[in-house]
Amino acid sequence: MTTLAYISLSGDNLIRAYEMDDAGMLTNCQDVPVPGGPSALASAPDGKTLYCSLRASRELAAFRFEESGGLRLLGKQQLDGDTCYVAPDKTGRYLLAAYYRAGKVTVHSLESDGTIASEVCSVSTADRAHCVETDASNRYAFVPHPLDANSVYQFLFDENTGQLTPNPTSPIRAAGDGDGPRHFVFSLDQRFVYTSNEDGSGVTAYNFDGPTNAQTQDQSESGTLEPIQTISTLPDDFSGSNTCAQIHLHPSGRTLYVSNRGHDSIAVFAVDTDSGALTSRGWQPTEEIPRVFNIDPSGRFLVAAGQGSGRAATYAIDQDSGTLAPLHVCEVGESPMWVLFRQV
Repeated sequence: MTTLAYISLSGDNLIRAYEMDDAGMLTNCQDVPVPGGPSALASAPDGKTLYCSLRASRELAAFRFEESGGLRLLGKQQLDGDTCYVAPDKTGRYLLAAYYRAGKVTVHSLESDGTIASEVCSVSTADRAHCVETDASNRYAFVPHPLDANSVYQFLFDENTGQLTPNPTSPIRAAGDGDGPRHFVFSLDQRFVYTSNEDGSGVTAYNFDGPTNAQTQDQSESGTLEPIQTISTLPDDFSGSNTCAQIHLHPSGRTLYVSNRGHDSIAVFAVDTDSGALTSRGWQPTEEIPRVFNIDPSGRFLVAAGQGSGRAATYAIDQDSGTLAPLHVCEVGESPMWVLFRQV
């Protein structure tokens, strides 16, 4: 099985494909020109289609993955704003998108070949809508907002129509003033949600009152979040400016990672899978302005790309502690905006 890493380069109008070997080394295998400032990437549930937000041209694009590692454009959809995050729903019939400047989320239907079709839903939220994902049951969706809104908007999602309906308890304010939730991940068992707090340089753990089984629905579940812990992503002695960016959970579910822009590090947290609580495991220095990073599907390697350096660094992940050990660094290009892994 071959592991491929796709890195979107907004400054170069490229998506670069890399093959990762067993030692974590990245070798460039394909360059795909993508005009319009390629940014957020997401893979369809069936693994056949790549979705990309084009922030400069205000478009959404769909590509077919090819055996060579390349990408074949299926088509684009013109938008009235720039999307900073895209995610297919769990059925693969809809594509959700968050609009940072327009302050909204939309849902587009998808054709059977993965092509992006018409918009079926648009909901205004607040400035700087930064992320949107559905839970494993595909019944609930969350949209975090940093800065003034400082909240997570909560929605009910209808996978039959693609409609988003505000949850009656939406939105939920962040646990602390100035936290600024940006991105989030679910725990493996879906009992907890973790947000990277852009403005407050922290992580908040939430209880998720959702289904315990994605195939059934308990009428008592509310689909809402309740904060239970906020923990800093920075050392106590750090006094500089910093903002958090992405957040990813290790495939084991036992380690959580968050990128620090300013401290220029990856913060590492141990996850108590019973209580959801986090404990700091330290920090790994990395590339300048590590806006984006990801973990390969095997859980052996983490790749962090520096928006300020134009380089990508690979780290070996200790399978017991979750800590990181530097391996390789390679030049990738100007303004890396996303790292997405695929196994073929």
